[in-house]
Amino acid sequence: MSRYRPPRKPSSKYITPEGAQALRDELQYLWKVKRPKITQAVSEAAALGDRSENAEYIYGKKMLREIDSRVRFLTKRLDNIEVIDRIPENSNKVYFGAWVTLENCENPDDRITYRIVGADEFDLSKGYISIDSPFSRRLIGRALDDEIDIAQEHGEIEYTISEIRYK
Repeated sequence: MSRYRPPRKPSSKYITPEGAQALRDELQYLWKVKRPKITQAVSEAAALGDRSENAEYIYGKKMLREIDSRVRFLTKRLDNIEVIDRIPENSNKVYFGAWVTLENCENPDDRITYRIVGADEFDLSKGYISIDSPFSRRLIGRALDDEIDIAQEHGEIEYTISEIRYK
């Protein structure tokens, strides 16, 4: 049995200004605050003597590797992203950054709202869905009053796009 995994398709390079700022803030925090604290703790643990059985030293080194890995990822990602901070010319269609409200065709009181954002900033608790998700790909390019079928646990439900807004 092989451990080979085929390479993943790269995520889209688009991000909102808020998402880009969150990545910059995380990088700043990791590099300027968290890494120096962990480095200090590792050096204190190393000063205690035998490092082979020093759990604080081993755990600290592991944390430093994880922080360095995340810093490398964030640095590369910030170099390659494209911040989308403008509203599209046709704001009556769904594009990146749009807040989309869907209304259930059978029950108009049942509404859901999502925002299409970059892969690095999706968060379902806030209603943010990734532009790379199959659901958002079905929404991109749609206009007001377009109908879309959404597969759910008990079958497909038909929704209508009732509102599209950009901030």
